[in-house]
Amino acid sequence: MSSKKRILSGMRPTGPLHLGNLHGALDNWVGMQDEYDCFFFIADWHALTSDYEDTGAITGYVREMIIDWLSVGLDPEKSTLFVQSKVPEHAELFLFLSMITPVPWLERNPTYKDQIIQINNKDLSTFGFLGYPVLQAADIIMYKADGVPVGVDQVPHVEITREIARRFNFLYGNVFPEPEAILTKTSKILGLDRRKMSKSYKNAIYLSDSPDKILKKVSQMVTDPQRMRKSDPGNPDICNVFEFHKIYSDKPTFQEIDPQCRQAKIGCVECKKIMAANLINAMKPLHEHRAHFMANPELVQEIITSGSEKARSVAKQTMDEVRAAIKIKDSRKAS
Repeated sequence: MSSKKRILSGMRPTGPLHLGNLHGALDNWVGMQDEYDCFFFIADWHALTSDYEDTGAITGYVREMIIDWLSVGLDPEKSTLFVQSKVPEHAELFLFLSMITPVPWLERNPTYKDQIIQINNKDLSTFGFLGYPVLQAADIIMYKADGVPVGVDQVPHVEITREIARRFNFLYGNVFPEPEAILTKTSKILGLDRRKMSKSYKNAIYLSDSPDKILKKVSQMVTDPQRMRKSDPGNPDICNVFEFHKIYSDKPTFQEIDPQCRQAKIGCVECKKIMAANLINAMKPLHEHRAHFMANPELVQEIITSGSEKARSVAKQTMDEVRAAIKIKDSRKAS
């Protein structure tokens, strides 16, 4: 058995991944692979909480997501990569946990309140949407994770999981550890329009975007709103393109652009072209890896199958403990 602490995290396959996902989560995951026993899963059942009316694209997004994960450096030799729906024990544990979780715990969830207001083009008045933190808790404690890597805004999700695990242990005996939130650095990258990068806002640069598409999107980026003409001095402190320069351009480049912008010695068009070229260059290894996996679908499927089988072997052991604690036999086994 591994002496490393175990972590678990997942993503919903609701669309292609973008630079915000890369810098907000995936870079952190890749960096944790040598330190932790990592379980990362594609939460396709969670996608149904908001996209239950149109499920046709989910399977394709699952495949695209695993390819993006592999392309950025998640290694199936170091991490267990799996698909939620291929481990049906998640649904069984969700059922048991839903029986003991008080409704007020779910109603006070800040994400639930916010999304009910923000996502006003979908009917989210469903039990599945209200109860998704219970499924999330099942995902995490199924693997007895010691920690969950999250940004500070997601800490309440982990706290609900801790409360549910604590309540189960109080009622049935000590089965689950209470996972800790592992705070990770969050992305400072905004979308093309300076809002949070999101496929919903149609303001994202995707990991799958070609160099031509990246160049076109960068040309449309919002810069300093006060700078109307090239002859006007700019302010890099409020320019989104300059934030990208800090990540994708070398230090001498963005240190040179800063005073040039303030003194109107460089225009936004030229500045964007320089940044786009550096972004495209930085994405080149990712695109090469992505092309390799796109050309080898059998390999991708093998990775999904192998990772899901490994995850399920752990889940089966956990569910044996859960049923024993609750004193309910597994009807699939001979009595």
